[in-house]
Amino acid sequence: MKKRALFTVPISLVLIAVMVASLFLLNIKPAAGNISQAQKLAEYSKPAVVRIIDYAVVGWQFNNAANDPEVAAILDKLNYQSIIGGSGSGAIISSDGYIVTNAHVVEQSKMDDAGITSAAFKQLVTIMADHYKIDYEVAYKYMVKHTQYTGIKKVLKVILPGGDILDGEIKSYGAPINEGKDVAVLKVEGKNLPTLPLGNSDNIQNQENIWVSGYPAAGDSELLSPDSSLVSSMNAGQISATSKKTEQGSPVIQLNAAATHGNSGGPVINEKGQIVGLLTFRGDTVNGQEVQGFNFAVPVNTVKEFVNQAGVKNTNSDTDKLYKEGLALYWGGYYKHALDKFEAVQRIYPNHSEIKQYIANSEKKMGSSKTLWSDYTTLFYIVDGVSGLLIIILLVFTFVFRPKKPNAAETVVAPVPAPVPPPVVPENTLADLNKDGKIDVQDILLALQEHQKKQKKDEEEKPE
Repeated sequence: MKKRALFTVPISLVLIAVMVASLFLLNIKPAAGNISQAQKLAEYSKPAVVRIIDYAVVGWQFNNAANDPEVAAILDKLNYQSIIGGSGSGAIISSDGYIVTNAHVVEQSKMDDAGITSAAFKQLVTIMADHYKIDYEVAYKYMVKHTQYTGIKKVLKVILPGGDILDGEIKSYGAPINEGKDVAVLKVEGKNLPTLPLGNSDNIQNQENIWVSGYPAAGDSELLSPDSSLVSSMNAGQISATSKKTEQGSPVIQLNAAATHGNSGGPVINEKGQIVGLLTFRGDTVNGQEVQGFNFAVPVNTVKEFVNQAGVKNTNSDTDKLYKEGLALYWGGYYKHALDKFEAVQRIYPNHSEIKQYIANSEKKMGSSKTLWSDYTTLFYIVDGVSGLLIIILLVFTFVFRPKKPNAAETVVAPVPAPVPPPVVPENTLADLNKDGKIDVQDILLALQEHQKKQKKDEEEKPE
């Protein structure tokens, strides 16, 4: 056994080392390199942050054009319409198109016709008063006398980061700021849409790091290209206070991240990439100027009340999974494998806002792509299986199979031949031969022969 072990044990150790090495290689995960957590969150969240436009178009008829052509000319420039409403932000929370935002962002769609007409008429009167530089009340009395509305058209659109413009439908609705809980849930038609997960606002802590994402109006400019309007902004900050409330008693979270109108309804994201709130309003102006660092958000647990009312399940999509896997591979330098993931995203969701650029970048860097050992999983499993089998065989050969010892009952003892006594040489003969102190071998042999003949003769002559 010892001789066998000298041969089999070293081989077994080598095979074990091969198995350990294969397991180590298979468990190597792509490292993200020098990518910060904030950068990761920005890339993860951008595809799921949407711009929301909610407005109403009111048509007008002016009945005094002959007497006041200047007013008619102003109305003609306006196409005899007033447009009231605005834009905000929101976040997709389900792959089939459910979106969370503020109630005040989609307020026009919930307002009745009388309310819309009143707001639109006030806007029209303000335009006339400013043009003629007259008192608002004077302009109001004149326009009421000579103007009537011809119809109202409500429009609610959701603009996805990839450029799709979809009709939105309100599924659950709270109330605008200072009227109740400023939350609404919308629905657009979609499949495999990018999403963001909902967190738990009960767990947030003062001074916790957060990021506000959305489409601030201050970020829009005539100097920017049209497609820049599809790119959301993300600003970093911290939780400033966790237990404040509105006048109606609705809880709000105070933030110090920079935000402005247009950000309303945009997600507040924690370090795990989860939504912990929706930006709802900013602090009061000082001397007519916005003061940054004093903004407020609806806690996500309040948002969940309306999500549940709409019957929505906050689940991620295959798009999210493939996109994040692709990003991890891309950041780790595995460009070939990242390209496979990004192309899979493009197949199931062609209008993903980031995917075309990542595909192009991956193709450019293919030549420097790292080796991903998980590609050889099947080969490693085969090698490990063969190695394990060989180890078992060697151990059995060394410690189980031993030389068979013979059974005592079956042992055959070979007969030992009886010793042959040496020939007896008569003493007198030897003495005679040794008289002169010398012994001749030839003489001894002759003497022995004579002695044997004599013995034989004596035996033959013995009476029977």
